[in-house]
Amino acid sequence: MPMLLIKGSFKVSERAKPDGDTVPFVPDDPADWKLVPGCKRILPAADGHANIRLEGVDALETHYGGSYGPDQHQPIGLAHRAADELLKWLGFTGIVRGADETVTLTPAAVPGFILTRGTDVFGRCVALVGRGAPPGCTGYEIDVDEALVKKTANHHLLSLGLAYPTFYKGFPVRLRDVLATAARQARESTPPLGVWAEDVTRSGVKITGMTSLTADDGAVVLPKLFRRLKEYLDLDPMDPSLACFPSYLAGGADEFRIPPDTKRIIGLQNVVEITDGNTVRMTHQPEEIVFEEK
Repeated sequence: MPMLLIKGSFKVSERAKPDGDTVPFVPDDPADWKLVPGCKRILPAADGHANIRLEGVDALETHYGGSYGPDQHQPIGLAHRAADELLKWLGFTGIVRGADETVTLTPAAVPGFILTRGTDVFGRCVALVGRGAPPGCTGYEIDVDEALVKKTANHHLLSLGLAYPTFYKGFPVRLRDVLATAARQARESTPPLGVWAEDVTRSGVKITGMTSLTADDGAVVLPKLFRRLKEYLDLDPMDPSLACFPSYLAGGADEFRIPPDTKRIIGLQNVVEITDGNTVRMTHQPEEIVFEEK
């Protein structure tokens, strides 16, 4: 699949709070941001950077606010491992993390490139992330094959089990399969790698409040499920009952397919199961679900 290649550098500014699936990027030519397709244009910061959302990757949340309530995080040790591994892989050699999640890095910036098919509905650039010299000329589309995907940070994080695969319809099947295979191998490794050693997305977790998900020893679940649970529980922090959670998910109207079936499914309640009143689980592995881009 042709993707736009942009050459530049990864630079984490002062007071930034990088996580395991988002990293700031500055093109060598800031005008290259105008070449990125999508429903919303990228609005770079004063220093020319914009945040890159890693294609096909969803890491544990380090600070998620949602529509209601204060920021919350998933088990922070694993969340930090993903964020730190991404930075180290890109070439940062010194990572100092403050108590407020801000980081100081050495060196100040590292060279690299992105391969993007465009922006998402929030105006974020979604891309495959590469380090060092690019495989083509900046500002032009190049063909991205399976071998090139395996050289990206996206593949690296999934191969170590430090993030979950989360796919959207516009990402080509053959490239999606490369990332899905990396995630599956990490999960099926003996012992399972990264998040998979503790993941209870399929087996289920009993919810007694937000601390079930946010304590250092809290349950490790798919970040998308965590975000939906956090938003739901924030509506009434004193009531951890999940009785109305399926209805809440139906109202959210996430749209997805479960290939090879092409039927469009509306609402995560179709792949989320509530048992024993307050135990929640997903009925499919994350790489089996392909979300629609809205």
